[in-house]
Amino acid sequence: MRLPKTIWLCGAALACFGAATAVSGIAQRALLLAGGILVMLSAWNIIWWALRRQAARGILAETRRLTQADPDQVFLTDEAGEIIHENPAAMDRFGTRTGQAMSAVLGTFMASPEALHRRMLGQIRNGAAVKEDIVTRGGRFRLSVSQLAPAHLLWRLDDLGAAETQPGGSDQSGLPQIVAEPDGRIVHINAACRAFLGHSPASLSALFESSSVRSGQSCIVQAAAGPTRVILAEMPGQSRRREIYLVVLGDVDAPRTVGAGWDAIEDLPVPLMKIAPSGEVIASNREARQLLNIKNTDGKRIADMLDGLGRPINDWLREAAEGRGGHASQFLRGRGPNQDTFVQVTLNLSSDASEGHLIAVLNDVTELKTLEAQFVQSQKMQAIGQLAGGVAHDFNNLLTAISGHCDLLLLRHDEGDQNYGDLIQIHQNANRAASLVGQLLAFSRKQNLQPEIIDLRDTLSDLTHLLNRLVGEKVTLSLNHDPALMQIKADKRQLEQVLMNLVVNARDAMQRGGEIRIVTENMILKSQMVRDRATIPPGEYVVVKVIDEGHGITPDRLPKIFEPFYTTKRTGEGTGLGLSTAYGIVKQTGGYIFAESDVGKGTQFSLLFPSYDLPVAEPLEIQAAAPERASEKVDGVVLLVEDEAPVRAFASRALRLRGYTVLEADCAEAALDLLSDADLNVDIFVTDVIMPGMDGPTWVRVALEKRPDTKVVFVSGYAEDAFGDEKSRIPNSVFLPKPFSLSALTQTVQTQLEDHRQPVRATAS
Repeated sequence: MRLPKTIWLCGAALACFGAATAVSGIAQRALLLAGGILVMLSAWNIIWWALRRQAARGILAETRRLTQADPDQVFLTDEAGEIIHENPAAMDRFGTRTGQAMSAVLGTFMASPEALHRRMLGQIRNGAAVKEDIVTRGGRFRLSVSQLAPAHLLWRLDDLGAAETQPGGSDQSGLPQIVAEPDGRIVHINAACRAFLGHSPASLSALFESSSVRSGQSCIVQAAAGPTRVILAEMPGQSRRREIYLVVLGDVDAPRTVGAGWDAIEDLPVPLMKIAPSGEVIASNREARQLLNIKNTDGKRIADMLDGLGRPINDWLREAAEGRGGHASQFLRGRGPNQDTFVQVTLNLSSDASEGHLIAVLNDVTELKTLEAQFVQSQKMQAIGQLAGGVAHDFNNLLTAISGHCDLLLLRHDEGDQNYGDLIQIHQNANRAASLVGQLLAFSRKQNLQPEIIDLRDTLSDLTHLLNRLVGEKVTLSLNHDPALMQIKADKRQLEQVLMNLVVNARDAMQRGGEIRIVTENMILKSQMVRDRATIPPGEYVVVKVIDEGHGITPDRLPKIFEPFYTTKRTGEGTGLGLSTAYGIVKQTGGYIFAESDVGKGTQFSLLFPSYDLPVAEPLEIQAAAPERASEKVDGVVLLVEDEAPVRAFASRALRLRGYTVLEADCAEAALDLLSDADLNVDIFVTDVIMPGMDGPTWVRVALEKRPDTKVVFVSGYAEDAFGDEKSRIPNSVFLPKPFSLSALTQTVQTQLEDHRQPVRATAS
């Protein structure tokens, strides 16, 4: 590295001397001085480089002398791990490797050598002593590296052999130990195990009659002294291998005893306890005490440390001591400060010359129980979501009938009529009810979205006036945008609802006032990110942060805030639907929402949306038609299929008022019976999606086999993707969400009949 720098310095010095000949006075003296300094630096670099070369030659010569007769494989590398020298033992085993990386040597006998190589180089640079045990099918090796000089590393590979040392690195107990692959193949047994068995089995199934052995299991093995009962204690090994220890209980017909003695079990890397039938803990090993977070078990009872059977633990212990149900594992929970710890306990009966006792094998299942609780919670949320979606679907049918018949009445009443105001009130309240249903569908993530390309800077600017009115006078609202903010694709109306919910919650958390900050920024993930049990794939995202200075949310409540009907507010101040609705909208949009909170400092909600920079066609919105257009007569035959009688009655009347000929059917089967008449002419199908028996897309697909040019309008209280993801796209079809108005229905049908060549998506007016 120094030699190129020296050449550059010499060139710069010559340039200074050359320039000095062209000037005079102070400039000349300055250039000569600069050239002289550069010459001195060049000389220093040459001297330093020469000394380093001499030191390197000295290190190489000394390494050759010291490692010439070393039976272990020794390598000298530079600071990047490139081999400079290897001793004869290394050359005999690996061949000449000078100029190659150390990882190339490791790759000849192990998988994924680059990761080990990088890790050891990183540790040695931090000044740590580095030593790694490597376990392969060919045996066990110990690789160590030390720093000889700032630019030289010495690597030593010791062959520890595969006969007397177990791969787990913890064979200090003297207990028989087996190391097996996940598929049950045995790759190593230690000396104690070979002496106990008298042979070397090839697989777990050959030894235990089944490879599906588990920790805590009591079984009989064919040992050198005959059939012997053992307890299996298992711990995870390296590279997903299984390390199984055999705790010998004794001859099958003899009283059960722990043959290796409890002192041998103390260092066993599996939690074990010796328990009296009355519940007193007689002894425990180090792993058990660490798992239960106790210093010792003297004078303690198992019921003082574990709970969760739903009945006295002593009854369970008594049954196990009597040989009734002892081998069944039980999941118990820690008591006191360890209540967040879950332990799987398997009891096995043993005895010595004086009194009987139980051997308990413990396994830490805290993570498993946490995942189980999360799964149960997700099932509960899914069930509530399905319930909300079903209720919303049925309610949408009722709202369609109410608002539809109200539209029919409005056609016969003008503003001067005394009933006009009442009809308008009915219509407005039906619309409010539809908004409430939208919240239920948002929670169940089944609402109808109208996605469009959105610049959040414009959306928030439009919302600023409304948000300022919402927060009041005590709270100030500030916006901070990334000047190069990317666009997203979302439903603008639903997104505004999410932001308003978050801002209102922030306002309510600051009773004494403060500042709410809304920050938007771009985020690029080069690798996937895991946060709050969500996995975010790599890509470009737009982040929206809503930050308040309120009282915050306690850690025990924070994981529950997105649950429906759960609120941190006092009774009567919140419904518990705001954040669950926001969660549903964000997830259905394809985004993510997270919450962070410090009690007394404030809360931050972060919304992540995938960026979207591709132009798309804007959805065609059907505007409400003027009442006089309903009198225009058009031609066409409509087959209306709807299982809800009120909805079918309204839709039929609306279409007939428009001038269409309407054929009605209350189910898909009745519709197909009508179409069985080949002389019947039908121009368009208007059908519900979800019906008893055959659903809408299914019967339409059957009907289109003989009438391929017929247009289709699907109507549903569910979202469009509730059926679109599972079934192929039906040609010449559009979707109209419930509740729809009279004008939305008639204009959708008219648009389909006039021009079905352009993709049209209808929305309720």
